[in-house]
Amino acid sequence: MESCAECGAPLDTRSCDELFRTLLALDHSRQAPWGPLHGVSVPCFLLQHPSRLPADGGAMAWALVHAYLEGGLDEVNRLVGRACRGNSHRAKGMPGHDVRDVAPPRLDAPRARFSVTIQDVAVDGSFPSSEFTDRVKAWAAATVDAWSRGA
Repeated sequence: MESCAECGAPLDTRSCDELFRTLLALDHSRQAPWGPLHGVSVPCFLLQHPSRLPADGGAMAWALVHAYLEGGLDEVNRLVGRACRGNSHRAKGMPGHDVRDVAPPRLDAPRARFSVTIQDVAVDGSFPSSEFTDRVKAWAAATVDAWSRGA
């Protein structure tokens, strides 16, 4: 069986990219449980597929995953809101986004294998709503754990 080159997940029938597109469609529906967890799901995917990370080297993704694990969705929403306000043309003089005091992992450092990937969160490829929140929390914890042990 083939494995994803980045996250190491066994690829049954759908690639991680295909599953990510499915998850994004659910996220953008803005319906619970998927929509509210968009700010966590995307960073988890990016940190497990680092070739897709933005120019900040994963600092914001890392901060969002930590915010979720430490303070839940309220903390994620606060961080996202602050970043959006910092990107506004009306925000001259306001501090930019808060990447917290959590240093992002060194992306060139080897990382441990991820114990939970998008393949696990997808279950059968449909990201069932039942226990989705629990699966995302496990995904976030596994992402931090692997990068923390590997760095």
